[in-house]
Amino acid sequence: MADDATILHADLDAFYASVEQRDDPRLRGRPVIVGGGVVLAASYEAKAMGVRTAMSGRQALRICPHAAVVDPRMSAYSVASKAVFEVFRDTTPLVEGLSIDEAFLDVGGLWRIAGTPADIARRLRADVLAEVGLPITVGVARTKFLAKVASAVAKPDGLLVVPPDGELAFLHPLPVERLWGVGPVTAGKLHRHGIRTVEQVAELDEQGLTAMLGSASGRHLHALAHNRDPRPVRTGRRRRSIGAQRALGRRSRSPGELEAVVAALVDRVARRLRTADRVCRTVVLRLRFDDYTRATRSRSLPLATAETETILLTARRLLGAAMPAIGLRGLTLVGVALGNLTDAAAPAQLELPFEANPSGSLDAALDDLRDRFGASSVTRATLLGSRDRPSVPLLPD
Repeated sequence: MADDATILHADLDAFYASVEQRDDPRLRGRPVIVGGGVVLAASYEAKAMGVRTAMSGRQALRICPHAAVVDPRMSAYSVASKAVFEVFRDTTPLVEGLSIDEAFLDVGGLWRIAGTPADIARRLRADVLAEVGLPITVGVARTKFLAKVASAVAKPDGLLVVPPDGELAFLHPLPVERLWGVGPVTAGKLHRHGIRTVEQVAELDEQGLTAMLGSASGRHLHALAHNRDPRPVRTGRRRRSIGAQRALGRRSRSPGELEAVVAALVDRVARRLRTADRVCRTVVLRLRFDDYTRATRSRSLPLATAETETILLTARRLLGAAMPAIGLRGLTLVGVALGNLTDAAAPAQLELPFEANPSGSLDAALDDLRDRFGASSVTRATLLGSRDRPSVPLLPD
């Protein structure tokens, strides 16, 4: 790990809602909810009233009846994200994007030409506000983990530098939920043992944590509780997975309707997979139930593929296996992700029989039509008349 605090974690504040407030002066200072049926994003004014992402629109308006509800404008968010990343790259060439609204920046080599990391962070915040018109929070620390924690603590519209000699004094009083990898399930296990702060995690030896949480999770949290995170900021890394999801609201859906939604998601992600010249080995189905709990189902394929029908068949089987749980608990969101990605040009085992017409020829023809005439020019019969939800903008592959 570096000897000095030279890693920045820059994170835009309430990104979608901030873009809406920037573009419509009437929304500034007001609670704003992006998305009607399900909350995609909320301004800090709405968050202060208790509105949260993934909450139903009806519940959000009961909590915050004076909120302005706006439809998402994904193209505007994509343009804003690209502009912000230009500012990042003007600051340092070492930029590792995490999502469309956050990134790590390594400024360790810029002392002589740009000043201290704190100076650079202050300029970065001012440049993003001046050039893109959006507030951004920056955390500065010696490790990626602690820089991300610092930005979360500094939100909204803040700057927090954690000096090397003050790392544990800053980290240890925080709740265990601040540790990467501690979700509701892991937090519940820790709480049942009376562990609520990072300091209490650090006081346990690694063996005790692994006995409580399992080998991988125990070692991971033991390292983070002592701020051991040797990962450098990496540039040029290709995406490890490609996914899409759709919020469904609270209305009950038939198995046929859910299959149609999954088919639309598979069409989208498979096309993106082929556009990136990649193939996948794992298909993942992500579910969020009425009580906001989540579940993940996955299946690995015998051979890597980019074929829509192979991916869709696997996703349908995963959905079928999950239907009993969906029937009992309801479903508010479904997503499909493709993992274990490799380059399509990488050597692969050939399959028999060697067909004269490759199995991907239909996909190629449909991709060509959609490229020429638009994504909605060709669709499945089951999706005719349905209203497709806007796709979430993503970092380039």
